[in-house]
Amino acid sequence: MTQTTYILLLEDDINLSTVLADYLRSKGYAVDAAYDGQEGWEMLSHKHYDMLLTDIMMPRMNGWQLLKNLRESNNPIPVIVVSAKNDREDIIKGYNLGCDDYVTKPYSMDILICKIEAVLRRYHASDNVNEMEFDLNGLHFDAVRQTLGEVRLSSRENELLLTLCQNMGKMVERSRILTSLWGEDTYFNSRSLSVYINHLRNYIGKDSSVKILSVHGKGYKLVIMNEKTNTTEE
Repeated sequence: MTQTTYILLLEDDINLSTVLADYLRSKGYAVDAAYDGQEGWEMLSHKHYDMLLTDIMMPRMNGWQLLKNLRESNNPIPVIVVSAKNDREDIIKGYNLGCDDYVTKPYSMDILICKIEAVLRRYHASDNVNEMEFDLNGLHFDAVRQTLGEVRLSSRENELLLTLCQNMGKMVERSRILTSLWGEDTYFNSRSLSVYINHLRNYIGKDSSVKILSVHGKGYKLVIMNEKTNTTEE
């Protein structure tokens, strides 16, 4: 079963906050929203979150002070700053205060999702190497050693399968995969993605209960079929 990821969103523009929160929820994240830094700080003190998305210019407590408080209190929560402050000095300040990534407004929702996934992937890998290993109904995938059973995977095959495993049972959009792994969504990269998907399907085997399903025109989903009920396990 896929574990829910909890995100705290700090954005004082209520309309923008609502749009972004709804988009994140549509991607499977659980989202709480606050509209100033002090409220966010209090929420972080009373509830566990897997990630913080924060603006900088907010009432009561700005993002700089919030970041400073978090790191001084040794709170290890991953933080992505999402701000209209796009000067070089501001971006450097964000990293120096302990943010994991810095996204400037306006931004692409797809790119933001990719950055969230990349930051979470790094944190999960550093917290527990076992989260880079998956039992696909008896077929062992080790993303650290880049092996699937007895097959040695290429780096791109490994990254692709890891993305699918980390979203087990969920459809992953082609555009998200292409932007995250190839850098951009183009016709030629899309064709390359199809080739790598076929490689992975061949490695898994057509008779396996593990399936990489195509969601026509949208993306891919990794599932484990229950042979007795012909249903999927997520």
